[in-house]
Amino acid sequence: MHTNFIDRVRVHVAAGPGGDGCLSFRREKFIEFGGPNGADGGKGGDVWFEATADLATLLDVARNPHVKGCQGSPGKGGNKTGAAGEDTVIRVPLGTVIYVRHGERRLEAADLCVQGQRYLAAQGGRGGRGNLSFKTKFNTAPRVAEKGEPGKAFTLDLELKLIADVGFVGLPNAGKSTLLARISAARPKIADYPFTTLSPNLGAVSHKGVEFSAADIPGLIEGAHEGKGLGIEFLRHVERTRILIHLVDPSGHDGVDAVRGVRIIEAELAAVSSELLRKPRLLVVTKADLPGFEAAVKALKRRYPKREVLVISAATGAGVSALLDRVIKTLPRRSTPVPSLSDPRASAVEAAVRVEPGFRVRDAGGGRFVLSGPFVERAASMLKAELPEAVERFQKALKRIGVDRALRHAGIREGDYVACGKLEFEWTEIGKAPPGLINRRERAKLRKILRARKG
Repeated sequence: MHTNFIDRVRVHVAAGPGGDGCLSFRREKFIEFGGPNGADGGKGGDVWFEATADLATLLDVARNPHVKGCQGSPGKGGNKTGAAGEDTVIRVPLGTVIYVRHGERRLEAADLCVQGQRYLAAQGGRGGRGNLSFKTKFNTAPRVAEKGEPGKAFTLDLELKLIADVGFVGLPNAGKSTLLARISAARPKIADYPFTTLSPNLGAVSHKGVEFSAADIPGLIEGAHEGKGLGIEFLRHVERTRILIHLVDPSGHDGVDAVRGVRIIEAELAAVSSELLRKPRLLVVTKADLPGFEAAVKALKRRYPKREVLVISAATGAGVSALLDRVIKTLPRRSTPVPSLSDPRASAVEAAVRVEPGFRVRDAGGGRFVLSGPFVERAASMLKAELPEAVERFQKALKRIGVDRALRHAGIREGDYVACGKLEFEWTEIGKAPPGLINRRERAKLRKILRARKG
């Protein structure tokens, strides 16, 4: 049915960065001290995933695995705040499960199974503050502004699990696709060779006023849970089904008779998940239009005396109506999940992947030190290094939380470099300047001042 059936995708999402804050002063005729009027930048756009019934696979996401949010607009003078970046919405089919990768771990963040349900994958960065936000009674004309905060970035694994009421399982060539074509408008590929079905097929069935969906899963073979054949790749699609219909070819498959075939399929289901064996299962012998099916029916009834064995012919339609009667009687009542904008598991994932507070100093060798931590990296990414007052403020913030002391304890010396995110500073303790981190331009200015004083 789907030549490009994609049910697993790895996607990299990065929300939009915030807009830069503005450094501006009010300058009007006859107003000598207008004061600062630089406004904040706008918030960066978020990245959302939204479930929709209009899609059947993750093909659209696979074609664009790198998603970037919209940047917020920068602030302007005259106290004009920048506009927020537009949110990016990625539409995925119903039944998409989203996993957040954190190192080697993979945590389930959301299960989008309701039309319109959304998941906030990455939050946009806040806008940088303009110099108006830094005005105080002690500093009435600040020359400080911030860059916009970078948006959050994550690597996500998306897996599609078809939402079907009934799932067809069985050995290859058991007649699953033929039955689906008989009872629905789906037109899967049908042929007389093994593994004709290479991807799951979904069809809508209506019988006596009851509507339900049915999924045809590629044939299983012994050892499928170990990676043999095709079935293991698609077994997760039957995890959501409410009923399993086990179709049995009376002539067997590849030397495996009907009874042993049933044992193989149920062993494979149990190896994947014990929950699959707890679902209602109907045992159905297919191809009743071919001679010799009676022996297989008798053998199955002897082996499973407490289970009802149904007989059908999907080719002629014999017994199909009785099978559908049994299906609508067996179907449990559907529980309708309540749609929500975000999944409650998201908060648990955020707690699990939360970066430890504080900072860490690492000696990278060669006179280079690496400073890491949520606060320091955020402050470094929002620093406008071309503004001396902003650099001084950044330096004092690092000193206040103990970065200077930690660097000295790590053995830093004059002229060594400290990298924090994408920012790199040179360590100096020249003259009377407060020891700590200053950029290269400021270091050159201090040297000129010292030479002038000596002259």
